[in-house]
Amino acid sequence: MLKESIFSDFVLNASAKGYPLAAEPCAVSALGQRGWHLLDDALAYPVAVLRRPALAHNLAWMQAFVQRKGVALAPHGKTTMSPELFRMQLQAGAWGLTFANVHQLRVGLAAGAQRAIIANQLVSDADLDGLDHLLNQYPQARVWFLVDSLAQLRTLADWGARRGQPRCWDVLLELGIAGYRTGCRTHEQALVLAQAMAESGVVRLGGVECYEGGLGQCDSDHDIEAVSALVRSVQALVHQIDDQHLWGGEEVLLSAGGSAVFDLVIPMLKTQVKSRPVQGVLRSGCYVTHDHWNYARYLKLVESREGLSASLQPALEVWAQVQSVPEPGLAILSAGRRDLSFDQCMPMPVRWAARGQSGEGAMQATPESWKVKALSDQHAHMVFDAQGVWPKVGDRVALGISHPCTTFDKWRWMAIIEDDGRISGAISTHF
Repeated sequence: MLKESIFSDFVLNASAKGYPLAAEPCAVSALGQRGWHLLDDALAYPVAVLRRPALAHNLAWMQAFVQRKGVALAPHGKTTMSPELFRMQLQAGAWGLTFANVHQLRVGLAAGAQRAIIANQLVSDADLDGLDHLLNQYPQARVWFLVDSLAQLRTLADWGARRGQPRCWDVLLELGIAGYRTGCRTHEQALVLAQAMAESGVVRLGGVECYEGGLGQCDSDHDIEAVSALVRSVQALVHQIDDQHLWGGEEVLLSAGGSAVFDLVIPMLKTQVKSRPVQGVLRSGCYVTHDHWNYARYLKLVESREGLSASLQPALEVWAQVQSVPEPGLAILSAGRRDLSFDQCMPMPVRWAARGQSGEGAMQATPESWKVKALSDQHAHMVFDAQGVWPKVGDRVALGISHPCTTFDKWRWMAIIEDDGRISGAISTHF
């Protein structure tokens, strides 16, 4: 049963971007009762929406994928930071949730997570104090974080000595990639660290973690070779640790999995050891909404490798209005850098509806020539073929995005819509 929390029914009001200024405040859970429709212009543009049928499909698809592979799913919560979506993921069967820091963990535990991985190193007093507080507040929860150096291990011991606390932390040893992010760079470093962990009394070494996403180049031959080399490296380290009896828990957690080449780490997650059971944990997070470009192109390769005809569906769109057509071939839309991802590519016009149209068939695929070429803080500069269909002032345009993580953090809430545009609910975010 999910724990009651301060996030159980977030109240929307006019302070939230996209919510109607003249409307009465409304709990997220009751928004569907308002009878609003995306195209009746009740909401202020721009407005971020999640297509409910695509959400439901993605939740079911990823859970079926991990079950078929014999591993568990702890989706990365940093993608959405939405308690409502966390609950959907847990109810769909997720083993736990993943976070990048203690602030994010707080939201996940309040949403009902009983297991969590902080896929990051903790080194500050504030973070350790915060995690200690949360573990006292949620005594049934298990939380693992990453350790990758003797210096960090000494920091943990120093915190305990200064606080007079007997806390023994659950941790995963991170094996990294040269030139990339965190993690031990060699097996020698990792094994020395594992030995020190086993002797410290400050931590329980629960398993090994890595992150393969930085190796992906959206070239299947390259990605298979690069990720497989990392997988073999982790497997060798896991067997070394097992041979020396350095584990501190009753089972071994092996965790990896971004959102691009997640299928390629499954062999690592299924590594077996002699001394105890193994639980493989995949951490992909962007699957819940997917996207319209970056992960979409990686997913085509996943589908090819897995022999699938279709898999995830894009669920996230930001709808804007055409507010000016100042010259032939250029339309200015009412959404910009403050509203949309642009770190990987420009937003993509995917659907549109003419001003005043809201019935069946009002939403259409955008003409091929409509493309966003630039963003200002509050505007999208959309070019189009002046010999083709012209967007008109007041028309509504749905912008697809790449990299959902950097769209979610621009919104305090998002409307959930049906395929016909009816608003059936909402989610809140807590960045």
